[in-house]
Amino acid sequence: MEEFKLDSIEDALKDFREGKFVIVVDDEDRENEGDLIMAAEMITPEKVNFMLKNARGVLCVPITISRAEELDLPHQVSDNTSVLGTPFTVTVDKLEGCSTGVSTHDRAETIKALADPNSTPQTFGRPGHVNPLYAQDNGVLRRSGHTEAAVDLCKLAGCFPAGVLMEIMNEDGTMARMPDLQKRAKEWGMKIISIKDIIAYRLKKETSIVVGEEVELPTQYGMFHLIPFRQANGLENMALIKGTWKEDEAILVRVHSSCATGDILGSQRCDCGEQLHKAMEMIEKEGKGVIIYMQQEGRGIGLMNKIAAYKLQDQGLDTVEANLHLGFRPDERDYGCGAQMLRHLGVHKMRLITNNPTKRVGLEAYGLEIEENVPIEITPNKFDYRYLKTKRDRMGHDLHL
Repeated sequence: MEEFKLDSIEDALKDFREGKFVIVVDDEDRENEGDLIMAAEMITPEKVNFMLKNARGVLCVPITISRAEELDLPHQVSDNTSVLGTPFTVTVDKLEGCSTGVSTHDRAETIKALADPNSTPQTFGRPGHVNPLYAQDNGVLRRSGHTEAAVDLCKLAGCFPAGVLMEIMNEDGTMARMPDLQKRAKEWGMKIISIKDIIAYRLKKETSIVVGEEVELPTQYGMFHLIPFRQANGLENMALIKGTWKEDEAILVRVHSSCATGDILGSQRCDCGEQLHKAMEMIEKEGKGVIIYMQQEGRGIGLMNKIAAYKLQDQGLDTVEANLHLGFRPDERDYGCGAQMLRHLGVHKMRLITNNPTKRVGLEAYGLEIEENVPIEITPNKFDYRYLKTKRDRMGHDLHL
């Protein structure tokens, strides 16, 4: 059977701007469901009817917290004890031009009014038949739910930040899962995307980092400047900077993933610490350059998993096999935040200090120009030779052992 591929965010946004539905799926470890989502400002009675007949879930209108405050829509309960903390406000109906609020006409009018900048608290009666939800600020980068996905899609499509969504159920009343959703997407002619891909799209397109204070940092290799950065997920990275450069100048750059065992403890199981120090020497000699230090221990799998991988390597597996055995890809690193840090520092072109072709591809995907790879080969020792040989033979690193 041919593997199903999700649609791209760009293709989904094109449909979204035209007032079409998209199906949005979340992760298996969360709700593991798919929702019909569209822009609230483009809803019609016919589309409400389609949702009620075919999706069969709860009709909701995700809005921003500030919008809920503007319309005086408080939380539905003061103590939300639901399993997922679904952020319902009080239910509403539009007062003018509607009757009981139940018909598809009335519900469409209420939904459109929630997306109308001219609406006021007096536009609505409470309680009603439409369920507004308030989305967390910063959207899916803060909470990876359908509520935030709906508002993010509206913003990305240039619509008023209010969506309309409904969970998709099967005819027998069970929740539709991915195989069912694939059939529905084909049957209804709709794009199907994931919240995970919306997150990746936003991280690639937006600046989602907080920049700290810049200080001088004297080191054994010379004087550098240090700037800390905080990601949206709370991880903190840093940039080590030397000198100044022109906007179109290709400077030396090292994007270094943290390695507590190598960088701090001087472990000889890898070449990480030696690479970091050699990169500092190279940049000091050059007189200008940047080291981006990323909290991506163990090629992105974290310290606990890295040590578990070490244990597997002690039992005969190589570094790639160990990652795969633990359920990870050989390299789990994400270069989006590092690319944002470089752009903040005014680096658009670079000579990348690396032996790793994947790192180059990862950075170029974010629009950075790499003029050349500058090798940073460390003489192997008896403890890391097998590790380096695996990186050369199985991961394509440019090493001459």
